[in-house]
Amino acid sequence: MCSKKVGIKYADAESLSKVNTNCQKNHYLVSNSHSDIKNCTFAASKSQIFKKSYHMKILDTLKYTPNHEWLQLDGDEALVGVTDFAQSQLGDIVFVEVETVGEILEKGESFGTIEAVKTVEDIYLPVSGEVLEFNEALNANPELINKDPYEGGWVVRIKVTKPSEIESLLDAAAYEKHVAESAH
Repeated sequence: MCSKKVGIKYADAESLSKVNTNCQKNHYLVSNSHSDIKNCTFAASKSQIFKKSYHMKILDTLKYTPNHEWLQLDGDEALVGVTDFAQSQLGDIVFVEVETVGEILEKGESFGTIEAVKTVEDIYLPVSGEVLEFNEALNANPELINKDPYEGGWVVRIKVTKPSEIESLLDAAAYEKHVAESAH
């Protein structure tokens, strides 16, 4: 499976010269480009640049929403989950609730919630569909979303009811750009 990683190397005094301080939200960007890996991070302050690094995985084979859900199509069915970026922002996930199995929902409707240590967030369907299955492994191990958001951490399997909506989703490059722009 192809993937792109977005992350940061530990910054040193020399690389601080690469910090972009023109961000309206006072975030700082440190970057170092390679052929298929783009190393960058967004931090609220220069002191955060020295903190723990994080490598965000974006798979070329998936479609994404601006709300950080992903969709993996397989015929007229699809797996849906939250992106690596989303799980990193939520922190330690402690509970996942999906009570919509068997329901037909529209694109953008909430199909469940993810509870992290300090927050609870709704999860939205990337396209209209019938919720066929909840990933039962998340009942005992909700942290699978933190460890492996694209494989073991998928949340629901759906039957897509409006395939034309897939065209409105972001590909990997557009999602990577969206994440970078939303950090500013």
